[in-house]
Amino acid sequence: MAAVEKILDKAVDGGRLGRDEIQALFDEGGLLELGQAAAAVRRRRNPAAEATYIIDRNINYTNVCVYRCRFCAFYRKLDDAEAYVLPFAEVAAKVAETVAAGGTGILLQGGVHPKLRLEYYESLLAELKRSFPQVHLHAFSAPEIWYLAKLEDMPLREVIARLVQAGLDSVPGGGAEILEDETRRRIFSRAKASTKQWLEVHREAHGLGLRTTATMMFGVGESSAARVEHLLGVRELQDETGGFTAFIPWTFQDANTDLEGEVEPVGGFDYLRTLAISRLALDTIDHVQGSWVTQGPKLGQLSLYFGADDLGSIMLEENVVAAAGAQYRMSQADMERMIRGAGYEPRQRRTLYEPL
Repeated sequence: MAAVEKILDKAVDGGRLGRDEIQALFDEGGLLELGQAAAAVRRRRNPAAEATYIIDRNINYTNVCVYRCRFCAFYRKLDDAEAYVLPFAEVAAKVAETVAAGGTGILLQGGVHPKLRLEYYESLLAELKRSFPQVHLHAFSAPEIWYLAKLEDMPLREVIARLVQAGLDSVPGGGAEILEDETRRRIFSRAKASTKQWLEVHREAHGLGLRTTATMMFGVGESSAARVEHLLGVRELQDETGGFTAFIPWTFQDANTDLEGEVEPVGGFDYLRTLAISRLALDTIDHVQGSWVTQGPKLGQLSLYFGADDLGSIMLEENVVAAAGAQYRMSQADMERMIRGAGYEPRQRRTLYEPL
């Protein structure tokens, strides 16, 4: 444990952890020691007395997807009875409800639909931006954008530039799962975007001035070394571009998926350790988000002691994780009560972490 203590002291003092040091934390780090060190780093990077949250809505404009990821319970094939593409008017109505509830942003994601062309996405963004100019459009994951560039036979940067011109404000971190290709191949997510391709979408977005988030969905039977690889890939791109606003680790939910019963579910212990190690490893990313949506409010509250400074959205709507069995919901009053109960002052924020 002496070696682990030295690694933790180094991280708390602002030193950068190498691959072997991050791996040692996964192999030998104790839960409370990791949490204490991550909380110290969190205090250094963010106002100690505050924890932030946002009011937004996750609108899934379609559930049709050409891919068959083994961890996904949400997707439908094009000819399935439950397949849908939301009409623009229905999307706009959902945005109006969000604004009425005090929301400031929309997370807009779908499956990777084989028949929706670039003009569809441009029209959707332009319509929303015309009707709701004050709403931040945080939209389209890396696999959606990558597929669109392939479908249009167009350079990736040109696709993103056209989406920005239509109204895109930032890009979410969806589709990352584990950024290590052996794991991606096993869970069938490499077909939609390899590690290199996911990173390239975010690199191009950053190059065009967009901010993005990075996520990690863990607990699909990957090794801890794969998690280390993921953290290093995100960190290296952040060193290059500085474009990530936040890192959001969350746990795989297996209900109704092809992996159900095949992998051991990740519990709160592993979640909090991985969260803390993420905070310690990602020394150039300002914010780390706790996942009450997958872990529940109590562990969400605990995450504020393990490196998280933000609890994400109150989730007016969420369909993808819900399809896999996670059904937690929360009001704004509940969110603020939960944050205060942990000893922090709640502060509502915007998508890019600007104060409201």
